[in-house]
Amino acid sequence: MTATRADLLALTPDALAALTNRGLLKRAAKAVDAGDGPVVGVESDGTLTGEHPDGVRTRIGPGAALDAADCDCGAPGACRHVLTLVLAYQAAAMTGSPAGPGAPPTPAPAAPAGDPPPAAPAVLDWSPGTFGDDEIEALIGSRALALARRTHRRGFSALVRRPGAADPAPLVELPSCTVRFLVPHQLGYAHTAAAPGAHQEAVALAVWACRVADETAPGVPEVRVEVGGAIVTVGGSGLEAALDLADEVLLEGAVNSAGLAGAFAVVRRDLEAANLRWPLLALDDLAGQLTAYRERSAHYHPERVADLLAELHARHRAVTGAAAGPRTRVLGTEEAAETPLRRVRLTGLGCRITGTAEDRTAEVFLAQADSATVLVLRHRWPVAEGTDPTGPELAGRRVGGATVGALAAGNLVTESAARSAAHRVRLATRRIAATTVSPSSGGWRSLPDGLVVRDLAGLAVTLEALPPRLIRPRVDAEAFRVVEIAEVRSIGYRPGDQRLDAVVADAAGGTATVSAVHRGVCPGALDALAGALRGERGRPRFVSGAVHRTRGGLVVAPAAVAVEGAVVVPDLAEGDDRGHLATGADARVDELGAAVDAALGLLAELAHRGVRHLPPTFPQRLRAAGRVLAGVGLRRSADAVEEVAAGLGADPPAVCGPWVDAQIRLSVTADRR
Repeated sequence: MTATRADLLALTPDALAALTNRGLLKRAAKAVDAGDGPVVGVESDGTLTGEHPDGVRTRIGPGAALDAADCDCGAPGACRHVLTLVLAYQAAAMTGSPAGPGAPPTPAPAAPAGDPPPAAPAVLDWSPGTFGDDEIEALIGSRALALARRTHRRGFSALVRRPGAADPAPLVELPSCTVRFLVPHQLGYAHTAAAPGAHQEAVALAVWACRVADETAPGVPEVRVEVGGAIVTVGGSGLEAALDLADEVLLEGAVNSAGLAGAFAVVRRDLEAANLRWPLLALDDLAGQLTAYRERSAHYHPERVADLLAELHARHRAVTGAAAGPRTRVLGTEEAAETPLRRVRLTGLGCRITGTAEDRTAEVFLAQADSATVLVLRHRWPVAEGTDPTGPELAGRRVGGATVGALAAGNLVTESAARSAAHRVRLATRRIAATTVSPSSGGWRSLPDGLVVRDLAGLAVTLEALPPRLIRPRVDAEAFRVVEIAEVRSIGYRPGDQRLDAVVADAAGGTATVSAVHRGVCPGALDALAGALRGERGRPRFVSGAVHRTRGGLVVAPAAVAVEGAVVVPDLAEGDDRGHLATGADARVDELGAAVDAALGLLAELAHRGVRHLPPTFPQRLRAAGRVLAGVGLRRSADAVEEVAAGLGADPPAVCGPWVDAQIRLSVTADRR
């Protein structure tokens, strides 16, 4: 060879799939295996050339990324000819075969048909932080660099994951997208799922995040860093007007909130202008709850109102005072409302169906492997009069050009998606042709370690170390994981609770309880879940769902079970939950949990009625709840509730502070019990 293209030799099969798609990659690999590869040549300047059997000529210039290749076929981006040329070049390099003008096609070395040849050994001792700003500007241009510097001045948070044996590509998770550096020391191969306008800026931000990580935590495999930003010297959070509005809701109650619509609009506008994304979403949810009450909707929940009022105060407190946390994480100051995604591959991890007398809602969980995140596709349908749709019927309804059932248990490739700050994904229906869905075999083992749990004990430690929910980023499905199952130890049905509990174990013996409750909108869910875990459709390999930690261990709320060759989605299954479920003993009463729930219920009732409109007996009810809390050992929570009761006899506005203290304390206790 007259020159060596180290960048192309470093492209792993996963990197090639990220830059194109796995179907195209497999077709290209089959062509090389069958001897239908191109005549490969490398010019003196490093340009890779290929003459294909169909007469098409392809050129990949020195240092050029695959989507910048020149191919006679006219297809946009990295076509199959480009992939075939790269694979043939890698195969020639492995075997030492000649490559140059006039060289014969080089077959891949012995490998399973359709598999791309292995790439060069991974380079693990490098960092994207070594790229200079001049290199960044040469790649993305001065305008994109100026936009990135503006974001840097405001400051942002990023998660940096260094290369390792499991994934040799450094990864940076930004507020808007995830950046992977697929080829060592080659900035042009930085890959994101963001649309072109956001891609260039993201590359610069990711490099700067790596620099900070290299300076502050060298050698740490995964680290969260705060990048840029001026030091905030003012004492405020920017939420002062929102807190005043929240206090007014608390004083008047949800039942008397009709006159606050104008105030909500003003505060919302100010939060949007300041890009305080997480408080803005909390305010929107609060406004939605109050609207639901006025419309007598089943979506109204007093406990949710109380939780949202406390959240606004908690976020304010978390960024003010001596122990102030990073504003970017607590307030979401660098979160874009929505980020368009270019070609993205998503893996269906199941579905959750909920409903009221008014509507049905489907939440489809989709793994984005590149960013090790789970996105949620949510759709709501009104219930027509005289109908009662259930999960099996909803499985056939279409969202974004595909059925719910196909999305929940399939593989999605789309060019028409957008991701919100809360990790909700939207599929544009006007470009159905740009979205394809294929069935999944349940091969979730290839998903990144950030999603797949193989060590349940380690996950418990991770969940325990998280900040309180009220100040974490407002991300849907943040607790969603794929748990690898080594053994199903027991399956039991608790008729008193209409609940199925199954204990699963990992390879090291760590356990979690897969727990699901019967719901009328999903009549066959428990039977389907039990059958999948019993192995009726093949050995259960994985269970997906939201994982939370309790005093009794980890609990998984299941969305799907991957068995050999298929994905079972319980909420979409036919049946009536009358199968042969082994009956287990009903769970013992959780006295601590009951005490916390009762106290939270009273605080929610206070927010529902309003401090100014409570009956004279309410302080006595609070004190009774405080005594129960003290009886189960929650003395500080009991004292907090007593302060609320004592304040009700004084000036009503003075109750707001103690109420917030009690609500936050009890909410944190409930989340960790």
